[in-house]
Amino acid sequence: MEHVNPRVAYGETLVELGRENKNIVVLDADLGGSTMGKLFELAYPERHFEAGIAEANMTSMAAGLATTGKIPFVNSFAVFSAGRAFDQIRQTICIGGLNVKIVGSSAGLSDFGDGATHQSVEDIAIMRAIPNMTVICPADANETTAATKAIVEYNGPVYLRINRHDTENITPSPTTKPFTIGEPTLMREGSEIAVFATGITVALALKAAAQLEGQVSVRVINVSTIKPLDSNKITKLSEGCKAIVCAEEHSIIGGLGSAIAETMRANPKPMAFVGIEDTFGVSAHNYEELLEHFGITAEKIAEAILKVGISLAR
Repeated sequence: MEHVNPRVAYGETLVELGRENKNIVVLDADLGGSTMGKLFELAYPERHFEAGIAEANMTSMAAGLATTGKIPFVNSFAVFSAGRAFDQIRQTICIGGLNVKIVGSSAGLSDFGDGATHQSVEDIAIMRAIPNMTVICPADANETTAATKAIVEYNGPVYLRINRHDTENITPSPTTKPFTIGEPTLMREGSEIAVFATGITVALALKAAAQLEGQVSVRVINVSTIKPLDSNKITKLSEGCKAIVCAEEHSIIGGLGSAIAETMRANPKPMAFVGIEDTFGVSAHNYEELLEHFGITAEKIAEAILKVGISLAR
């Protein structure tokens, strides 16, 4: 399948949307060349605002623009979008319920070369804990395009988490399947173990399920909206399965796995978690090396599936 960069998909989609919706404005913090906010700047320079390395101020600017009826998209690396501007996001945007879209680019470990300071391993936990915030983590470029279009139509604060690298398009074309906020998607049928995955781990979970075909029947669910999480749909999607595995490119504390566990507390099942342990990121020669180091691979997901399956048989 075609590999497309989610950042480029996001930037090109913003340009397309900006052509029709004159209320869309974009703000960057000296990273437009990386976030792809530069594409919007080239197309509509009068609606692009360069704030410099000042994410907190940029986020406050976006809040002000939202009060005038604009739809601000605030771009930076995810670690700075969620962390450096937390106070402004909480106090102004979310308490006020303002229509601001916070976009965390180069999310997770995908900024492999810059190490712990630039790798967002806790941004989902931070953002989903804030009341009024919607949290979305697309699986690929197709879903990034579809999600970007959906959040323009949604009135309220949104955190959109975008990977830095090319991804295999495993979801349908956004022209054939619009994105529905809060809707988990069944990607593969299975009857024994349910794998809930988000972001790049959806593709890895599908590969793990294929590797285990004939050994274990694995159901794979793409949870691209981490908040709000529809507890009824999550419960229904796990029905019939004996156990659950959660996979994410994020800390296992406070991310997708925590959200699924909270949702399933009324109908608990044995669970296993694939993600980053309670630690920061590190620098690496390439992204694949880093994912291998932290165990975010199809093989590790397959191991978790087999391990939880063995524990049930005892």
